[in-house]
This record gives sequence, structure tokens and C-alpha cells, in this order.
Amino acid sequence: MRSSGIPLLRPELIARLKGIDFKARLVVEGFLSGLHRSPYKGFSVEFAEYRQYMPGDELKRIDWRVYGRTGRFFVREYEEETNLRAYLVLDASASMDYPAAGYTKLDYGRWLAASLALLLNRQKDSTGLVTFSAKIDRYIPPRATGAHLRVLFRELENLKPGGETDISTTLHELAERIRRRGLVILISDLWDDATAVVAALRHFRARKHELLVFHLFHPDEATLG
Repeated sequence: MRSSGIPLLRPELIARLKGIDFKARLVVEGFLSGLHRSPYKGFSVEFAEYRQYMPGDELKRIDWRVYGRTGRFFVREYEEETNLRAYLVLDASASMDYPAAGYTKLDYGRWLAASLALLLNRQKDSTGLVTFSAKIDRYIPPRATGAHLRVLFRELENLKPGGETDISTTLHELAERIRRRGLVILISDLWDDATAVVAALRHFRARKHELLVFHLFHPDEATLG
């Protein structure tokens, strides 16, 4: 995991920024921006949630059925619906807490996940986050709002490594859980049986998902059996 050679992306500079949102913005604006453009020419909207009516809200957004049940005014919130749903799948097992000194694989993984989340959000793509060790530890479904992006940043900021690794079983479980076709982005050291991991990745392809894998490893690990 060596430096990119681009001054803005030197790990020591990224690490100085306090919030993971600032780290992500630095990476996206310094390097990733423009690499991918959403292919969508237009978009529709889908229902997201209810919130209490506030003065100034349009009356046509009031849900009268909810009012009939509760006697309180609620409006329907919507969000843009795109035809891409991305799932950031981040390995947070104990093996990602390496090396003991300096930046760990999990540090790089969380920076990468945050940068990709920001990039996808700017393109109005829905993005979810899955963290795992020997099982799925956290599953946040994809959405495309600014508030949702902040939820992802907060989750990544507070993420702690721990637990054994069972990548293949976890990926099979996730492949069955994701019903809607999307882009699955795996960020892991792949510290598991290679044949089993490949079989699990093929499970996603069999379900028509696009797949992108970021393999994180420290140079010292290349010599380990």
C-alpha cells in the first residue's frame, strides 16, 4: 500500500484531516472526480420516509391516511431513484488491523470506502455499506441523500476491527440478501481460503451483480504462507 505519487493523496496528508468526510473530499476532488459518470439521462423519485408537517410545506404532500390514523399531519419525503445501487462491503475483521504501527489495512479501507461513497453520492447513485468479520456486522441499505452519506461517514469513522474472518460464508449470505441488481464493491485483505472466496464472488455474478474487488495487503504479508 504505497503512496499514489500524487501529493494530495499522500497518506500522511490524508491522515492529518480530522473527519473522514474531509479525507473523502480530498481524495475525490484530487483524483477520482471524473473517472466515472453516471449513465442515467434522467431519474424518478421514490418514497423515502414520513416527517412531521412544518409551516411552509406544500399541502399536497400531506398524507391524509396517516392523519386519519394518528390525528397528526405528516408529509411524505422522497428521494431520487437512480438505476445504480452500490454496496460498499468492507472487511473489518482482526486481520485488517495490520500493521501495528502506522496506517492499517482498515485505515486504507475506510478511506477508500468513504471516497467511493462521496463519489457515488455526487452522481446521485444510491450507496449502502456492509461491514463484516465472521458474519455481517452492519448492513445499511443504499440511499442517495446527503443525510445518508453522513450516516455512512459516521459509521466508517467509528468502525473498529475485531473478530475472526469468514469472507466466503459472509459473501454468500450477502449475495442472497441483496435482492436488487447492483454494484458490489468488496474491500478486504481476502485473508481466507482463495477457492472459497472465488466461489462466493461468483455467487454475486450469478445473481447478475456487477463486482469490483479492492485487495488490500501489506508488503510483509506477501511472504507469509
